[in-house]
Amino acid sequence: MSVKRCYYETLEVVKNADAEALKSAYRKLAMRFHPDKNPGDHTAEVKFKEISEAYDVLKDEQKRAAYDRFGHAAFEAGMGARAAGGGFGDFAGSFSDVFEDIFGQMMGGAARARRSNRGQDLRYNLELTLEEAFSGRSVEIKVPTQVACDTCHGSGAETGTSPETCPHCNGHGRVRATQGFFTVERTCSACRGSGKIVRHPCKACRGAGLVQKERTLNVDIPPGIEEGTKMRVSGEGAAGMNGGPNGDLYIFMSLAPHPLFQRDGHDLHCRAPISFVMAALGGAIEVPTLDGGRAKVAIPEGTQPGRQFRIRSKGMPVLRSAQRGDLYVEIAVETPVKLSRRQKELLREFEGQSQAGCQPEAEGFMARLKDFWMRSSSP
Repeated sequence: MSVKRCYYETLEVVKNADAEALKSAYRKLAMRFHPDKNPGDHTAEVKFKEISEAYDVLKDEQKRAAYDRFGHAAFEAGMGARAAGGGFGDFAGSFSDVFEDIFGQMMGGAARARRSNRGQDLRYNLELTLEEAFSGRSVEIKVPTQVACDTCHGSGAETGTSPETCPHCNGHGRVRATQGFFTVERTCSACRGSGKIVRHPCKACRGAGLVQKERTLNVDIPPGIEEGTKMRVSGEGAAGMNGGPNGDLYIFMSLAPHPLFQRDGHDLHCRAPISFVMAALGGAIEVPTLDGGRAKVAIPEGTQPGRQFRIRSKGMPVLRSAQRGDLYVEIAVETPVKLSRRQKELLREFEGQSQAGCQPEAEGFMARLKDFWMRSSSP
C-alpha cells in the first residue's frame, strides 16, 4: 500500500506558508510537470496529479485546518462517509465548529452573522468500456443531490413569510458563556448557527431550504483515460446551506473487462492462439486493433509459446497527447484434440523421424535431468 507524501512537501513549502506562497509554488511545479510539457512521461503525470491534489486541499482554509490536525485521514474519512450522506463539506463544517468553539474568542474572531456552510462534495462511480476509454466520449450522468428549494428559494420559510432573527443569539449564530476566567463561544443551539429561526416552515422542504433532486450532467471523457482516474467537476456537488457555495462532484473512473485486450498503462496485450504446425513452419496471422482495424503479424519458423510480437502505436492514447502506446501479441501454441487415426499415425511417424536439435528446449531439459539423477545416485 503506497503512503501519501505530506502535502507541504509535495508543494515544497513550509507549513506556515500563506496563500500567495502556496499559489506561487503550485504554479511553478504545475508548469514543470504538466502532461503537455512531458508527453509520454508517466512519472511527470503522477507528480502533476499529486501537486494538484495537494494545492486543492491547502488553498481551502477549512480543508487545510482539517489536514493540519488529522492529516490524510481527514479526507479519506470524508469520502468514506458518502453513503451516509457525509462528505468533505460536512467534515470541514464540523471541524470549523470545534475549532471556533475552542479558539474563536482567543483568536479574536468575531461571531459571524448567519454562518453559511459549503455544500457536500459528492462521488459518482462511472464504468467505461475499453473502447470508450480509447476514443473518449461525452457521457450523460444522473447525480442525486441536494438543491435549493424552488418553493421558498432556499430560505426554508413558507411563501409569504420569512425567517426571523434568532432571539437567543440576536442573529449572530453564536452564544457566549463565561466559565471562570474564560469566555467560551459556541454555536447557538436554537438556530444551529444560522442566526435565523423559521416559524412557518416551507411544506415542500420542511424548513430545510434544500430538497433532494436528480441532476443530469454531461461530462466529457478525454481519450486515454485510465482506471482509477478522478475527475473533479467544480460546483456540481450539493447546494450549500444559508447561501453557502455548492460542493464539488468527483467522478471516479473504472474500466469494464474486455474480451480480447488487457490494458497495461498505455499498452495493450492480446493473446493469439496458433496451430503447432504454423508455429513449426511459420506463417502469418491477422489480429484486431482497438480502433477497429487489423494488423498482420508474421510468425517465423520455430515460434515458441509465450513469444510476444510488438505492434507499435496500436495501444491506448496517451492522455492529452498525440502519442499512443503499443500492442503486444502473445502467441499461444494450441495442442490439437480429437485427432483421427490417420493424424495420430502421422504424428508418430514424425516423432520417429525427429533429429537431434529439432527440439532444443526439451533436449536440454532431458540432459539436465540425466545429470541430476547421476549426481543424486552417486555415493
